[in-house]
Amino acid sequence: MKIVFMGTPEFAVPSLQALIDDGHEIPLVVTQPDKKGNRNKIIPSPVKMLAESAGLEIAQPVRIRKDEEFIARLAEIAPDMIVVAAFGQILPKSVLDIPKFGCINVHGSLLPDLRGASPMQTSIRLGYKETGVTIMRMDVGLDTGDMISKVTCDIEGKNITEVAELLADAGAKLLIETIPAIADGSATYTKQDDAIATHCGMMKKEDGATDFNESADVLDCKMRAFYEWPTLYSYLDGLQVKFFKAEVLDEKPNGEPGTVADIGKNYYTINCAEGKLRILEQQLQGKKRMSAGDFMRGHALKVGDKFGLDNNI
Repeated sequence: MKIVFMGTPEFAVPSLQALIDDGHEIPLVVTQPDKKGNRNKIIPSPVKMLAESAGLEIAQPVRIRKDEEFIARLAEIAPDMIVVAAFGQILPKSVLDIPKFGCINVHGSLLPDLRGASPMQTSIRLGYKETGVTIMRMDVGLDTGDMISKVTCDIEGKNITEVAELLADAGAKLLIETIPAIADGSATYTKQDDAIATHCGMMKKEDGATDFNESADVLDCKMRAFYEWPTLYSYLDGLQVKFFKAEVLDEKPNGEPGTVADIGKNYYTINCAEGKLRILEQQLQGKKRMSAGDFMRGHALKVGDKFGLDNNI
């Protein structure tokens, strides 16, 4: 099958690799424009790097909706299908109507739950034990198209890096299993029930800020959801501290939220509104990420010290 692939982050890489391995013709890979990193270093997307290594043609339109030349190029290619996985742009109807079998999306949730930009992070933040991937036929709405196939995955206790890798691999496998049914007409297209749909938006930096005035369970979910960005963070003595690994303790707090309740050799414990968090790994502003033990050897932490919010978040 002639397939144009659209994707950008690491989540999309297994789907593109699966299409290559399955022998599909891929005349074009579309990904977001390169970004500038530290010292203005150009950073290509993970999908671009895979496409380059596979010798595939690449396009990086800034805004597809307003790029008539690019849309005309897609029409000239006349793909049987466009496969989209975390691409990062909304496709206009003029693009959706081009492929013979439509535009097929690999979406990181069990639709109609968690339509939108951050389904994997939101499933972790809300404490889901399971989520999954839905293969759907795209329409002009935001993740509102007909569902074709689903796979469910256990995500309990996992952080976003682990969940994204799990769902990316599961989605790639499901995609390859679903394409033949789309091609031969045996696929079932199920409309979504808008009445039970939920939505999730883009994450913001301030989402990660905490003064520990929530339960330890909630904060643990946030820490795992925000593990890559924006991270769960607070402030100690005017310096930002990012938290990466902790254990939930089902103990009554013995101080105000944010205060240090206990210090061990390789950990320290912070009081929450309910329960406590035993911190095992963090990063102090201006320092490298390190274990709690190493952190305390360089910072004179004591019981009663308080983590809180800074006015400049």
